[in-house]
Amino acid sequence: MSDSPVLTLGETMGLITGGRIGSLAHVSEAHVGIGGAETNVAVSLSRLGVPVTWLGRVGDDSLGRRIVREVRGEGVDVRAQVDTEAATGLMLKELTGRGTARVYYYRAGSAGSRLAAADVPVGLVENAALVHLTGITPLLSDSAREACRSVVGRARAAGVRVSVDVNYRSTLAPAPVAAEVLGELAEQADLVFGSPDELAHIAPDGAAGLPDAAATEDIAALVRALDPGGTREIVVKRGADGASAYRDGAFVDAPGHHVDVVDTVGAGDAFVAGYLSGDVHGWSVEKKLARANACGAVMCTMPGDWEAAPTPSELEAFLASGGDPVQR
Repeated sequence: MSDSPVLTLGETMGLITGGRIGSLAHVSEAHVGIGGAETNVAVSLSRLGVPVTWLGRVGDDSLGRRIVREVRGEGVDVRAQVDTEAATGLMLKELTGRGTARVYYYRAGSAGSRLAAADVPVGLVENAALVHLTGITPLLSDSAREACRSVVGRARAAGVRVSVDVNYRSTLAPAPVAAEVLGELAEQADLVFGSPDELAHIAPDGAAGLPDAAATEDIAALVRALDPGGTREIVVKRGADGASAYRDGAFVDAPGHHVDVVDTVGAGDAFVAGYLSGDVHGWSVEKKLARANACGAVMCTMPGDWEAAPTPSELEAFLASGGDPVQR
């Protein structure tokens, strides 16, 4: 395993979650926390023993200070610019049922959305083992998009591997705009993650209209359309139904785990971290998929966007039990 860290960058926000199932118009209490796709991945990687750096912007406010403290407390190397001219973004999570939620974002003009290429110092990208981005960051603002483009360009020039999780958010951009921006980013990545629907968003014309993106044969056709030359590694997330990966012309399927779901938010990020942790170790696709599926499943068994991210010993216990989340 390389001693160099994985580098990820993007916006992390304050998170307010309703204290019980019900509309925020009626619940009487809530919990304060933090959340963001990139720091979810960073915390998960850190717990799996992978050195990781997160870079972003926070406001000069209580939520910004909380983000820096909590992420750094998880062993992540935090490079946070404090923006004195914009507030830390906020998201509200409304619990709609057991394992389901509705999320509202208040991030327009936030400190995190003002991320810029100049925020990423010389050497940070070039000395990384791998750079991980999501499709969220380049849709936040023009400056954030240019920051992503700059980081990817620098990584490619330095021979640093690039990972992209499509992670499409319809509230940030309409599908045609997102397809162009995220497709450009994914084309330059060594590793691309996404659900069948997300991958269809960025697929070339003709591939996006596949009749059943959940069918194995259609998923295989989709990823081959995305990577006809077989030069990239494309990982398809299917939740409890498992995952697939396509590399060097070979398509590998791996079964998922069926658990008692408490909260699915952050499960996809834990999955990505599990896969990347194996990637920096040079593991086989099969082994990376197995760890990723286990990380995603464990994450679903407890509330929170990142709090349930497992350690290697917790993964071993989960898998030793046959994937049963109840230890007796």
